[in-house]
Order: sequence, then C-alpha cells, then structure tokens
Amino acid sequence: MPSVRRQINRLGVLLVAAALLAGAASGCSTTQEKAEKQQARAKHVLETRDARKQKKRAKARQERQNGSEKNE
Repeated sequence: MPSVRRQINRLGVLLVAAALLAGAASGCSTTQEKAEKQQARAKHVLETRDARKQKKRAKARQERQNGSEKNE
C-alpha cells in the first residue's frame, strides 16, 4: 500500500502547484490591468495640463496684443 500513499502525495503536490500557478497567472493579469489604468490616467492628466497651459498662454498672448493696441 505504500505506492498508493505515494501517488496521493504526488497528486496533492501537483494540485498545490497548479493552484499556485493559476493564482500567479491571474495576479499578473490584474497587475497588467492596473498598470494600463494608471498609464491611461497619467496620459489624461498630462493632456489636461497641456490644454490648460495652452489656454493660459493664448489668454496672455491676447492680453499682450490688447495692451499694445491700447498703447498705440
């Protein structure tokens, strides 16, 4: 009967290993999803900041033009 016990132990080890691999694989996809979300958020923040800067520069340029027209 020792051979049956050995087979059960091997089966148990294989099941544990399979469970760990499945957990690691699902963890990787979650990490990738988090990274994608974070990258998309960072891109959005940078685009918003650039748009704000451009708007501010355009407003300053307009004010300079209006100021030079008043001085003439």
